[in-house]
Amino acid sequence: MKQKGEIIVLGAGESGTGAAVLAKKQGLPVFVSEKGKISEKYRRVLKQFEIDFEENGHDTVRIFSAGKVVKSPGIPDSVPMICQLREKGIPVISEIEFAAAFTKAKKICITGSNGKTTTTLLIYHILKNEGVNVGLAGNVGKSFASQVAFNDFDWYVLEISSFQLDGMFGFRADIAILLNITPDHLDRYDNNFQKYVDSKFRILQNQRENDYFVYWADDPVIRRELKKRKVTAIPVPFGEHSAHLYPGAGIVNDKIRFNNDKNSFDMTLEQLALQGKHNVYNSMASGVTARLMEIRNETIKQSLSDFQNIAHRLEYVASVHGVIFINDSKATNINSTWYALEYMEKPTVWIMGGVDKGNDYDLLKPLVAEKVKAIVCLGLDNRHIHKAFDGLVENIVDTETAQEAVSAAYYLAEKGETVLLSPACASFDLFENYEDRGNQFKAAVNKL
Repeated sequence: MKQKGEIIVLGAGESGTGAAVLAKKQGLPVFVSEKGKISEKYRRVLKQFEIDFEENGHDTVRIFSAGKVVKSPGIPDSVPMICQLREKGIPVISEIEFAAAFTKAKKICITGSNGKTTTTLLIYHILKNEGVNVGLAGNVGKSFASQVAFNDFDWYVLEISSFQLDGMFGFRADIAILLNITPDHLDRYDNNFQKYVDSKFRILQNQRENDYFVYWADDPVIRRELKKRKVTAIPVPFGEHSAHLYPGAGIVNDKIRFNNDKNSFDMTLEQLALQGKHNVYNSMASGVTARLMEIRNETIKQSLSDFQNIAHRLEYVASVHGVIFINDSKATNINSTWYALEYMEKPTVWIMGGVDKGNDYDLLKPLVAEKVKAIVCLGLDNRHIHKAFDGLVENIVDTETAQEAVSAAYYLAEKGETVLLSPACASFDLFENYEDRGNQFKAAVNKL
């Protein structure tokens, strides 16, 4: 039943369905509109809570009479309907922004171009081990709105993408974490890197003097931006040379030093469950955040040493006749793949490709020249890859399925070498998402 000033939710995925359920539980009139077909999983939820919805198209008359619109992060701000809503003065917000109005819990918010999921899960792991009443949400796990609808947590650990940040206005992070900023999703930002940078820095909006801003002090983009921005929150740097800063975290003689006020403790790099330079930074960010919350040193050490890595991120799959297969399907941009290649210690057959988001492959060329013996392209359009790497490696082959890619890589690799799936591209040309790509890769490896 249409009601004047109702909440319209655009998109019926995890975030949209969560927002609709939260609105319903708060007694607010709500209507869900999905351009495509709603999956059976979310259709059941909407019916269970007696939420009005439509699919395979939009009732624009109803939408343009909304009091507020909650938009899926997958819908670009540039689509005509969103532009028209804003012209009419109808607020268009993200599900994160919507849910925050209905909880008094404190929020640890993590963003960055790479490492968000790992750092989010690390912090959650530490807090759970300490016995904190904490929820995990955002761009990982359940939607924030769904968590708020059904739980009463004291803290939330939220992974937040730039797309979500773009729809957040009154939202405030008690602890904001900015891991790094490298070119990504520039197709959504008019191929303007500064617009993407500005989006990431929205993580700091509305912070107060007793809040915290945790950031990678060695990131050149973050350093540059901090020179021209006023930060209200307490700065908490981490990086190679930040061991002397209070609060902060840094490296001293192959140890991470975590500082809070005038107290500190060290942890050797060998003790970390997650190895590789990128994971040292993720562990630094997680540990120093836990120190800000006065989590016990023993809990931090134990948690950082027993954490189990997420799927699709430098995930060991199998060793087949001496050839090791690594699944890094979550590496959907250049910087993430740089860390994966940097981590490789043996000659590597590199499976990469997909939807190119304006990639500049020059950053990878020194590592490719040093470590990669062959490239297997997994995508529909591989012209940019050939142009970038022809002459740098002896063999570049094209494939269009995970099975073909794995077979080609296995043929090119020799005993004692590594096959690395680290695409540096989005997956949408051949797969549903990076998880689907990674799962198909693992299934193909297991058939060898």
